[in-house]
Amino acid sequence: MKPTTRASSESASDNITKRIQELGDWRGKTLAHVRQLIHDADPEIQEEWKWMGTPVWSHDGGVCTGESYKAVVKLTFFRGASLKDPKKLFNSSLEGNTRRAIDFHEGDEIDEKAFQALIRAAVVLNTSSVLRRRGMKA
Repeated sequence: MKPTTRASSESASDNITKRIQELGDWRGKTLAHVRQLIHDADPEIQEEWKWMGTPVWSHDGGVCTGESYKAVVKLTFFRGASLKDPKKLFNSSLEGNTRRAIDFHEGDEIDEKAFQALIRAAVVLNTSSVLRRRGMKA
């Protein structure tokens, strides 16, 4: 994992860990859980800290963000509208042409296999787009 740093020289990974610890409740546990699932799905994924405090996971482009609100942990997939979602995990931001999100509420069970399949599909989509731009086959 190659974290991106911000001006304070703290790594993105450290900032995400701090955010999880600061939350200290079900939201922190949920964010930690999906973070681990993301890394298990793609060990080469990079963590970034953007937009004044938003965890971002990237591989050949943005895969998803991880935001926490009072009643929800929201994972927004940058190109979610282009991903197949046979298990219907996307339950938020469904009206847009590009992004799709998954809102996790307290007590929600996570379909780990389906979630990791979405992560891998997002990475494949990003990688194939990069290769196409370079004139190469995926």
